[in-house]
Amino acid sequence: MNILVKICTLFVTHFWTFLAAFGMTVRVTVLSLIFATIIGIVVALIRLVGPKPLKAVGNVYISIIRGTPLMVQILFIYFGIPSALHVHLTLFAASVLTMSLNGGAYMAEIIRGGIEAVDKGQMEASRSLGLSYGQTMRLVILPQALRMMLPSIINQFIVTLKDTSLLSAIGLRELTQNTKIIVANNMEALTMYFICGVWYWVVIFILTRVSRLVEKRTQYGR
Repeated sequence: MNILVKICTLFVTHFWTFLAAFGMTVRVTVLSLIFATIIGIVVALIRLVGPKPLKAVGNVYISIIRGTPLMVQILFIYFGIPSALHVHLTLFAASVLTMSLNGGAYMAEIIRGGIEAVDKGQMEASRSLGLSYGQTMRLVILPQALRMMLPSIINQFIVTLKDTSLLSAIGLRELTQNTKIIVANNMEALTMYFICGVWYWVVIFILTRVSRLVEKRTQYGR
């Protein structure tokens, strides 16, 4: 009972700082997913129909991102690039850039798989009606692929949300870094990290349920 009272007390005491940190986590996640989707569409189309040199660039990009730890990518972009190019990146900009590039590689595979899952006859029928390749992709293929990709996109959102915890390594005050700062002041590591985990769990639980609902709807729609 004493532990429960302590958890509730600390939760209420630090609610607003956690809410602000959660807002930062969500902003980074949402912006990263938007940019990652744009990157993913471009890379997926390049790998599907682009010239060989661009396909090679796309393959190398995906190989590097998927073959190196996210922590290394975070440190490379925040410390390495500014040091080499003598530019300044804010914590927020570096965080969004890293998560976008990382997510873009995975989104490219999701989008490529979604496009390839659409019946090839759709492309042939659209082209025979006089639509250009770009119009066919925009008006026919991508809308159908999107419905199949939605569960995977939501799952990628969940992964990115959890991965933002690694941004505490460079000091961005998201949920994990906020918890570190509070623990440094009150030394209540067990309780505070439990509360931090609850914040993550609640939003991820909701997103997981949404993902399952969307998956059922898309399967029913087929």
